[in-house]
Amino acid sequence: MECLDRLYLNGYVPTLQTSGAVVNFLTHHLGFPIPSPAVVNRIGETFRTAVDVFAKTNGIPVVRFGKGDRKVEVMRPYLTRAAAAGVNAVAAIGVAQEFTMAWTASGTPRSGAAGSAPYFAWYRAERRVTCYYFYLWDADFGPAFMKVCAYFPYPMKIWLNGHEWAKRQATTAGIGFTALSNGFATCTDAVGVQAICDRLGPGTIGVFCERWWARLPLPLTPKDRAAGYWWEVSMRQVEVSRTIVFDAPATAEHSSRPWSRTTSTSAVPSTSRSSSTAASPARR
Repeated sequence: MECLDRLYLNGYVPTLQTSGAVVNFLTHHLGFPIPSPAVVNRIGETFRTAVDVFAKTNGIPVVRFGKGDRKVEVMRPYLTRAAAAGVNAVAAIGVAQEFTMAWTASGTPRSGAAGSAPYFAWYRAERRVTCYYFYLWDADFGPAFMKVCAYFPYPMKIWLNGHEWAKRQATTAGIGFTALSNGFATCTDAVGVQAICDRLGPGTIGVFCERWWARLPLPLTPKDRAAGYWWEVSMRQVEVSRTIVFDAPATAEHSSRPWSRTTSTSAVPSTSRSSSTAASPARR
């Protein structure tokens, strides 16, 4: 069975990728006479406040990640609790300080001469910024997260799992299966499950994004979106998994070639491909 496995995606705002676009956003769109970094700081503070209010209003735990923490392990108890409820929910919000490429500005102050104004030049630089990890339980995709950087231009990372999506669609379709931790060990309709896996594509992922963008606090507003300032999603890392399950697995006395020598993992641009195997009934 072949299926999209782990999906790690970029969320970026195409109209905020050049210095000229930044100036246009601050002046023509927001209406400020000077494209000052103070405006950007104000947006960031508003977003941080919105996250705090969102967490308190909805009783969502806020977890500050420590150095070296395995984030998914820290969040696993919260995801397990959310999964038991079985409905769309923000399981917890993780907070971390991380380095990312962000817009920053250098400038000269007002000279004091009549009609003078401060001048700012915008450029990219690596900055240590606050990142919010919204760990989600999604009725279609199961465990997932959206990471939103609190500083301009507010890049996102989105993590999903295709096998988890396929399991939920198979359950809805009435197809019985034995689940692996990340895949299927057995199923009552292999053709049907493969057809489900083949359906997973950009449209389904787009629906997931829209569902959570409508629910989570974000640094950009509906007014910004109407003016063309919103996130698009691209592939950062996409894994395609092929799982092979034997109903009559070879044993050492039947073959002198260990199975591990007949499988391989290779990488291609923008994706990684892996082979995974299972000997019936337990995965190898």
